[in-house]
Amino acid sequence: MASLKELKGRINSVKSTQKITKAKQMVAAAKLRKAQAAAEAARPYASRLTDVMASLAGKVSGDDAPKLLAGTGSDQRHLLVVVNTDKGLCGGLNSNIVKEARTRARELEAAGKDVTFYLVGKKGRAPIKRDFADKIGESYDTSDVRDPGYNEADDIAKALIAMYEDGKFDIAHLIYPQFKSALAQDPTTQQIVPVPTPENAADSEACVEYEPDEEEILEALLPRYVKTQLFTALLEIAASEQGASMTAMDNATRNAGELIDKLTIQYNRSRQAAITTELIEIIAGAEAL
Repeated sequence: MASLKELKGRINSVKSTQKITKAKQMVAAAKLRKAQAAAEAARPYASRLTDVMASLAGKVSGDDAPKLLAGTGSDQRHLLVVVNTDKGLCGGLNSNIVKEARTRARELEAAGKDVTFYLVGKKGRAPIKRDFADKIGESYDTSDVRDPGYNEADDIAKALIAMYEDGKFDIAHLIYPQFKSALAQDPTTQQIVPVPTPENAADSEACVEYEPDEEEILEALLPRYVKTQLFTALLEIAASEQGASMTAMDNATRNAGELIDKLTIQYNRSRQAAITTELIEIIAGAEAL
């Protein structure tokens, strides 16, 4: 059984940990408001851009379609762009993203496809490398950036488009968490290269006449579409990280409180037992005299 000194030391240690987790919870809650607002503000733009893409894609086909829309004519080589966080202490967020990436990779491999990874963020690299060590391609480090945003999305998009034009892959899928709430961040997979033709291309509300012609506009708009999807993913991962961190730190704070209560009860019982033993010894010694 632990001594009173050891129990008191453990209680003080857990109380110190509880203060840290409580502080991190409050910091995450404050950052969550800003990150959530940014993610929600970007969604209408991405949705409207998709509508415009639907209108343009419905008017362009065949040899006139840019390569980013038409594709390479093959679907053998697949690139999985996995977006993780750079910091930990955010619950199962990164493990869920990695699980989604593994599932997609194994499904593609089972279908006889070649799979490679483009990794964004640090926390997902080690577990993916353990299972797909020979399939890790390039990566992008965002650890030196306080709040990854459009500049980083632009860099990633340029790298992906350059790889696509060099023939390094046929199809690229983006894997990232979609922020729902502080308790729910759903891993999402979507194709970004070549840009998928929306199913409602013929019925899109954004049916207008464009000048110059659709082909020229698509040449400029398709890279922007890829950047927008990556920018959205970075905003979603930022909001998801803060939400998951706030939830994880709240759970840690409550668990620390429960542990403190248990240790305090154990300390009081041990202290009472020690006092009782001392009284018995004193009484026994008095009676012996």
